[in-house]
Amino acid sequence: MTDQFKSINDNKFDPAASKAARYDKGAAIRKVTPRSQQQHWVPTENRQDPVEVLIKTSIGRIESLLPIRYSRMIESPFAFFRGAAAIMASDLAQTPNTGIDLQLCGDCHLMNFGGFATPERKLVFDINDFDETFPGPWEWDIKRLATSFVIAGRSKKFSNKTCQESAWLAADSYKRHMIEYSKLSALQIWYADIDLAQLIEKGHDQDIKSFQQKQIKKAAEHTAHEKEFAKMTQLEGSRARIKDNPPLIFHPIDHEGIQILKEAETIHRRYLETLSDEKKVLLSRYTLHDLAIKVVGIGSVGTRCGISLLMSATGEPIFLQFKEARQSVLESNLKSKGKYSHQGERIVKGQKLMQTASDIFLGWTNDDNGKFVYIRQLRDTKIKPVLEIMKPKNLKDYAKACGWALARAHARTGDPSVLSGYMGKSNEFANAIAKFSISYADQNQSDYSKMLEAVKEGKLPISTEI
Repeated sequence: MTDQFKSINDNKFDPAASKAARYDKGAAIRKVTPRSQQQHWVPTENRQDPVEVLIKTSIGRIESLLPIRYSRMIESPFAFFRGAAAIMASDLAQTPNTGIDLQLCGDCHLMNFGGFATPERKLVFDINDFDETFPGPWEWDIKRLATSFVIAGRSKKFSNKTCQESAWLAADSYKRHMIEYSKLSALQIWYADIDLAQLIEKGHDQDIKSFQQKQIKKAAEHTAHEKEFAKMTQLEGSRARIKDNPPLIFHPIDHEGIQILKEAETIHRRYLETLSDEKKVLLSRYTLHDLAIKVVGIGSVGTRCGISLLMSATGEPIFLQFKEARQSVLESNLKSKGKYSHQGERIVKGQKLMQTASDIFLGWTNDDNGKFVYIRQLRDTKIKPVLEIMKPKNLKDYAKACGWALARAHARTGDPSVLSGYMGKSNEFANAIAKFSISYADQNQSDYSKMLEAVKEGKLPISTEI
C-alpha cells in the first residue's frame, strides 16, 4: 500500500468492519464535530491579506502574463473566486474538521465540472480540473462547490433564496448520492459513472435540454482535433502552423518565451519516453509540427502552459496541451505532506483516483530546470457548462448534478458509509453547508473589493489587451 493510499484509508476505511459499523463510526464523529458547526465562517484576527496571497501565488509565473491573470479576476466576484483557490484553502484550514481525509479536487467550483468523452467515446459528466488535487478534509470540496453556486447565482442577479437553495441542493445531492454509493461494493463504485445524455434528460427546462443536446451532437460530428485544427492553424507553405492570437496564443519572440518553447520540445521528447508501449506505438504515427504558448483559465494564467500540434503522414492532427504543475494550494494548509515530490505526477495520479475515466494521453514529465509539467489532449470532446444562459431552475439542476459527481469522486478514495454516517439522513448537513456558503460568498465579495482597490492603487497590474 502506498503512503498516499495509507493516509487516505487509515482514518476512513476498515475493510474488516461492516457497513453498519462504519456508518456508526461516522455518526459518532458528530459528537466531536457537530454538523451544525459546518455552517460557521468567521475570519480569524490574523487572517492573511487576500491581495498578499494573490501576489505570493504569482511568484514564479511568467511576469508578462500576470496582468492578464488579474484582469480576468477583476471581471466579477465569481471570476475572482475562480482564481482565488489559495485564499479559500487558507480559510478552510481554520474551519471545523471531521478528521476524515480523502482525495480532493482542491479547486471544486461549478465551472470545473462538465461533460467529456471517455477513451471508449462514451460521454460522461464529471470533475475536469485537478491542478490542485491533494488528500485532505472532505468538507473542503463540498464547501467550495456550494459557495461557487451562491457567488455564480449572485452574478446572475438571482434572488438570495435561489442562491442559497442552489448551495443547499449541491450539498443535499452529495449526501443522497453518497448514501447510494455506501450500498455498493468498492468495485461497483469504481465502475460507476454519470451518463451525460441521461443526466440532461432529467432536466426540467426544455429550452436548455435542447441546447445541451445540440452541444452533444456538435461534439460528436467531428473529432475535437479536426475542429481545433480548422480554427487554430494556418498553412505556411506546405506546413501547418498554430495561428497567433496574442496575448492568448502566440509564438514568443522574447528570450524568456523562446526558452520556454525550447523547454517544451524537451518536455515533449521526455513525455513520449514515459508512455506505455501501446501509446508509444500510437504517437509514433505522428511528428511534432509546432508549439505555442497558450494562456488558459484564470487560476493558471502566468504558469507555463502551451499547446503542441502533432501531424500524421496523411495530415491528421492531434493537439496536446502541456501545463506547468505547481504545488497544490492545499498542501501548505495541511499538516500532512504529499507523497509525490513531482507535482505533475501528483496531478495525474490524483485525477486517475477521482475521475471516471481519464485521457489516454495523460502524463507527466519535467524540463532541465526543474519545472514540473503534465500533458493531456486539448479539448477532447469537452462540453462546458454555459452559466450565461442559465435560469434559476437550471442552476438548481446543475447544483444537483455537481453534488452527485463530487460524491462519486469522493466515494472512490473515501468510505461512503463513514461519510453517510456523519451526514445522516436529515437536512442538518445541507442546511449548514448552505449557511456557510452565504457567509463565505460575503467574504469573497469583501476580498474582491480589496483586489479592486489594489488595482486602483497600482499594486496589481492589469491588461487592456484582452
